[in-house]
Amino acid sequence: MIEEAAAHNTFNVVIVGQSGRLSYEALLFAASLRASAPDFKGRLLIAEPQQGPLWQHDPRIEPGPVRDLLQELGAEITPFENRHFGQAYPQGNKMEMLRDLPIGEPFVFFDTDTLILDDPTIVPFDFDRPTASFRREGTWPKPPLYGPGYTQIWKSLYDRFGLDFESSLDRDQPDEYWQRYLYFNAGFFFYKCPHIFGERFLDYAVNIKDDPPDALASQTLWPWLDQIALPLVIHSLGGGRHALPPNLIDGSVSCHYRLLPLLYARESDKAIETLESVAAPNKIKKVLKGYEPMKRMIYQGRGRKVRALFDQNDLPKREQVIRNRIKAKGFWMR
Repeated sequence: MIEEAAAHNTFNVVIVGQSGRLSYEALLFAASLRASAPDFKGRLLIAEPQQGPLWQHDPRIEPGPVRDLLQELGAEITPFENRHFGQAYPQGNKMEMLRDLPIGEPFVFFDTDTLILDDPTIVPFDFDRPTASFRREGTWPKPPLYGPGYTQIWKSLYDRFGLDFESSLDRDQPDEYWQRYLYFNAGFFFYKCPHIFGERFLDYAVNIKDDPPDALASQTLWPWLDQIALPLVIHSLGGGRHALPPNLIDGSVSCHYRLLPLLYARESDKAIETLESVAAPNKIKKVLKGYEPMKRMIYQGRGRKVRALFDQNDLPKREQVIRNRIKAKGFWMR
C-alpha cells in the first residue's frame, strides 16, 4: 500500500482541528488547499481531540457553520482520544492523533496555522526519509553558564534511545552552536506510516517527560517537548536535515504564519494574496467573521496597517522585535 501510494505521489494531508481559534484556522487551511491545489487527490484529514478527563472543556469543533463548511470543502474529521496529553499540553495532539490515521498511508502533517500556496504534490517527498520544518530558532536547550552544554544535553537523549549521536551532527557548524545539532520546528513533518511515526514520537516524548536524563536537569521541557523528541524520531527513522529542496515547504508551497499579525508583518505577498483571496467568498466570509481577530485583521483592514509598519525586505531579525512593534501600535491580536 505504501509503495503504491508513493508511486502515484498521493498522500494524506493532516492538521489538528478543535474548538475556538484552531477551527477557524482549519477552515482557512482547507480553503487554501482547495484553491491552490484543486486537483489534489489525497485526503484532507482534520484530527479532532475528543472530550475526556484530560480536557476541562469539550475540545471538539462545535456543530454549526465552521464544521459544515469544513466538510463541504472535503475535509474528513477524524476523532482521536488523548491518553497522555490534553489541555495542559495541546502540542501533544500532533503525537497522539497519529495512531488514529490510516495505517500504512503516507501523510504530511501541517500545523493548523498554515496556508497552502501551491500544489503540495510538486514537493518531492521521500516518505522513507522523514524531515520537519527548518524554519526554527534556537529555542531549546538553553545551556547554563557552567554546563552541561549542547553536546552533553543532546547526546544524553540520543544515548537514552540507543541512537547514534555523531551522525546527527552538522559538522559545518561550530561545536556548541545550536545549529550543529539536529533541531526542527514541529509545524510540519511527514513519513510513510503515521502509526510507526506516532508510536515512536509518543514513546520518546513520554519517556523524556516522565524520566528526563540528568543532563536535562536545568532545562525547561514546556512547551518544547514535541521539538525535543521530534529530531530523535526523525533520526531513528533514517531521516534528517536536507531531505527536501529548500524554499518549498515554508516557502513557495506552504506558509506557517502562526498568528495573523505575524503573517501580515513578515510573510510574502503571495501568502497575503492567498489569504485574502480564499477568505473572500461570501460563504467563507460569513463564517470567518465570527472570529474577532480574523474579522478585524482580514476584513476591517487591520492586517494591512500591520504590513505597512515593516519593510518586508528588511525585517527585524528577532521575532520579538516584530511583536513589540505591532503591540506598540495597538494592532496585536491572537
